[in-house]
Amino acid sequence: MKKRIIILGAIVLAAILGWSAYWLVAAGMVQREIETMAEADGVTMPILRCEGLAVRGYPFRFDVDCPNAEIVSGDIGVTLPGLRASVRAYALNHVLISAKGPALISDSFTGTRNSLGWKTLEASLRLDNWRLARASVVGEEMVWSDSLFGETLIAQAPRVELHAFDMPEIHDAARFFAGAAIYGRLDGLDWPGLSLADGRAEIQLEVTGLPDDVRNWGDPMLLPAMQQAGGGLKIVSIHASTADMVLDAEGQMQLDPQGRVNGQVDIRSTGVAERIGPLLEEPVRTLVLGLPGEDGAYANQINFRAGTVFSGLVPLANLPPLF
Repeated sequence: MKKRIIILGAIVLAAILGWSAYWLVAAGMVQREIETMAEADGVTMPILRCEGLAVRGYPFRFDVDCPNAEIVSGDIGVTLPGLRASVRAYALNHVLISAKGPALISDSFTGTRNSLGWKTLEASLRLDNWRLARASVVGEEMVWSDSLFGETLIAQAPRVELHAFDMPEIHDAARFFAGAAIYGRLDGLDWPGLSLADGRAEIQLEVTGLPDDVRNWGDPMLLPAMQQAGGGLKIVSIHASTADMVLDAEGQMQLDPQGRVNGQVDIRSTGVAERIGPLLEEPVRTLVLGLPGEDGAYANQINFRAGTVFSGLVPLANLPPLF
């Protein structure tokens, strides 16, 4: 009996030591990977710097704390009081992320400075064999301000959320392509500069032709590969409203072999033309929103042909090729 207890104790001790070794090695790898991001070029890969990076959570989690985080991508710089990412040590395919605010956002090219504050800002990412299962970002009590000279409120909303889901019905395992459905919602928007109060918006998109391995989403040849796969962007629905204004849009867009945008977007609105009148002068306002019908609602179709944007037969703008 005593011998069995000793053997059992040895097995338990070996398991604890083995798990501890796994945790320490994995935690060290995570820390080194994040530290290498501080040496990135900020163009092909964003720069991430942390003031006192630490990996905690032993024995069952990896909690990565990044105090006073600084993120740089191109001309855009973002500083945050803190970032945290957590993942269970036995389920590495599900990551939870939270951030402390406010975020200070600067553009070195335009010289603008903005701040984005929140009560809570949380995100999650769940993968299935490196294929996207679900990604979500939810913010509560969001406040966007111009911080170039003091703090001037631009807009605020009690809740903003954005989600992306895999579309298993269009997964092409033979060619390694997948699709993602995107859903976003914003409630209670106040935007004093546009005289918007209690605004609501909902967006539903579908992106097809994506690589089914998310590690390839940063490939410089992503857009050409999506074009060759016949992928594109479908605007299932965009709906925005206030007490006296409604806007709806739907459409789809694809790229041609030269990387130029093709497609169309149908826009229907009520009260929008009157609201944005001081901001969008004629004839541009009519070319974008169209003319009112007998019921007072405006309708128009914006077409994209070989990178040129048309309202009817009238060209509005030229978009550069995306690759």
